Formats: sequence, C-alpha cells, structure tokens
Amino acid sequence: MTSGDQVAAGGGDEPPDAARVPRLEGAGIAPEMVLRPLAAGDADELRRIHSIEEVTRWWDSPAEGFPFHDEPDATRLVIEVDGAVSGMIQYSEELDPKYRHAGIDVFLDPALRGRGLGTEAVRRVVRHLIDDRGHHRVTIDPAAENRAAIRAYEKVGFRRVGVMRAYERDADGSGWHDGLLLELLATDV
Repeated sequence: MTSGDQVAAGGGDEPPDAARVPRLEGAGIAPEMVLRPLAAGDADELRRIHSIEEVTRWWDSPAEGFPFHDEPDATRLVIEVDGAVSGMIQYSEELDPKYRHAGIDVFLDPALRGRGLGTEAVRRVVRHLIDDRGHHRVTIDPAAENRAAIRAYEKVGFRRVGVMRAYERDADGSGWHDGLLLELLATDV
C-alpha cells in the first residue's frame, strides 16, 4: 500500500481507520473550513456532490465503493465548511525513496466556488505533505481545460510542467482529453 496513512477496512459504507488520517484546521483565508477524516455519515452527501454535473465533468460518476473503497491507496479528507460536508480532497503517496512524492485531487460543491476554499484546502494538504509527511514534491493533474482549477492550484504555488496529450477518457466515454501536469516543490513554498 502506498498511502501510509489510510487502510481500507472491509466494504460497504464504513470509512477506513480514521484514527490514522489527519485533521487539518487553520485560520488561513477560510477559518470556517476543516479538513477531517471521512465518517460513515458523509457518504450520501459526498456522493450527491460528486454526482453534480459540474463535478462529474472532471471526476466522472462516482465509482462503485465511493467514497470508502474505490481507491484504497488514497488518503481522503472531507472538506467541511461551517459544519457541512462540502467536498473532498485526497492524496496518494509514492514511498519508494528514489521517486518519493505525493499527488492530490480535490472536488468542491460548485455552490461554494469563488470563496477560495479549494485553494485553501489544497494549501493545507500541501503543507501537511511537506511538513508532516516529508515530501519534497507534490503533483496535481487537472484536465487542461479546467481553467478554474488550474488558477486555484497556481495560487498555492504549483507550476506547469507540461501537457499530457489524450491523457484521460472523457466523462461520457466518447473520446480523450488532455491533462496538465503541475508540480510544487518544497523549496517553492
């Protein structure tokens, strides 16, 4: 397992071992936001948000087992704003010392966009990955057309590495779209 933080436990709507997943709070630009381990009661709201057309455009429809068991190597945190489930951020880690780095993915309820919440969530996870997990490099790979996400990541300090042509299947399965690889080094923050 590459995550190092999270262990999938069984099936159904039960979260993995939340005791091993961090809770990331902070004043920042969004003191009303908390990143916390997934709980059993989060599943329905995360599925609802994940199924909104503006989210599925970039994330596809929720996979079988979402949010607890579809990506066992990812460590997932709920984005909670004013006490309400508002999205999810996840990271995965390559722990081989020769290639050690982490990758991030995030989605946020479209009703909350424009408040800097996605940017702040990414900033907190990046700090955790660098300061607490010891990574020197973090990557993220949005669709090249997802300009809003790219702007948010660049605000955190991510830099463009290059376009990955025909990188990901379109949500409707009809073709392929390009992805943009961005990275942030610990020395950049």
